[in-house]
Amino acid sequence: MHVLIVGGGVVGLACAHALADRGTTVTVCEAGALGGGSTGRAAGGIRTQFSTRVNVELSLASIPVWESFADEFGVDIDYRRPGYLFLARTEETADAFRANVEMQNDAGAPSRVLDPDDAREYVPELRADEFVAATYSAADGIADPHSAVQGFAAAVRDAGGDVRANTPITDLTHDDDGWTAETPDERIEADAVVCAAGAWSSRVAALADIDLPIAPRRRQIAVVEPEGDLPEDAPLTIDLDTGSYFRPEREGTAIVGGHFSESDPDVDPDRFDEGMDIDWAVEATERANDCAAYFGPETKIRNGWAGLYAVTPDHHAIVDEVEPGFVVAAGFSGHGFQHAPATGEAVADLCLDEDACDVDVSALSLDRFESGETLTERNVA
Repeated sequence: MHVLIVGGGVVGLACAHALADRGTTVTVCEAGALGGGSTGRAAGGIRTQFSTRVNVELSLASIPVWESFADEFGVDIDYRRPGYLFLARTEETADAFRANVEMQNDAGAPSRVLDPDDAREYVPELRADEFVAATYSAADGIADPHSAVQGFAAAVRDAGGDVRANTPITDLTHDDDGWTAETPDERIEADAVVCAAGAWSSRVAALADIDLPIAPRRRQIAVVEPEGDLPEDAPLTIDLDTGSYFRPEREGTAIVGGHFSESDPDVDPDRFDEGMDIDWAVEATERANDCAAYFGPETKIRNGWAGLYAVTPDHHAIVDEVEPGFVVAAGFSGHGFQHAPATGEAVADLCLDEDACDVDVSALSLDRFESGETLTERNVA
């Protein structure tokens, strides 16, 4: 069997690796550089603290791969586990936190609810009086997405897979013999196609007359020099009610970010501003300072960037065979990097009609948007 994967980010390459590892012939076509889309501009978070079970399970199934990545793939992804700290300003959010932790614990994640004063153990300068509850999980952490891309790509090639950068797919057709993909230079015949093109996935699917409710949204990250001494082992901290987050970076810097409007317009993924808006960076830093007293007026904004989220209406991925031989793994709404290993196994199951993946991804089918059985992921940052 030959499977064509469209998209050479971490999700597409994880799918290619899972398929190649099961003896499948794979070809990966990436329109630009490997990892040059959303993956290369991701914050690198890996967490189990989600508000839906399928997202928790995708994380739990992926973490063992991240833990053993250096040994298995020969690439150091700088995987660290300082944890994630979620903060609630309202009782409504706190109630949701308690329900989330109960579900997360039932799934196997070691998260727990904290009193805001107790959360100062992890973030000493937390403005605890501003919050009514917190949750923390030591299973959560961060890693380097770019290094993960290189590791997966090398493993796919070692397994005999064909990984091509700068190879856009310009057309997709289907008949009884399978799928035909056109590139600027050649025609590729395949038994199945995996659409893992991130923010470009709707465009790829449209080549096959398939409509995907995936919108590209611009998201920004700023690198700052905090005014205060943010500990290097502080967790990635998310003020969920304001949409703000921060974490320590290298050499005394920190990353601050967040999205502050659900009405952000869709953008053209081929023509969006990859730079950081200074007004946004100032607001993000001020919001971080409202959360913890590290980001006062003496904080220096060093640089930053913008990338793309591939967003679905319910902030969950589509992982589904949407047409015979056409599998989608996209729309992760900012969670694609961390869920890539488990997604790869689920996609391999869909392509090969097997049942090896531990995670039931049926809730991530495309038809949920027509049936009304959508999910609600509240823990979005």
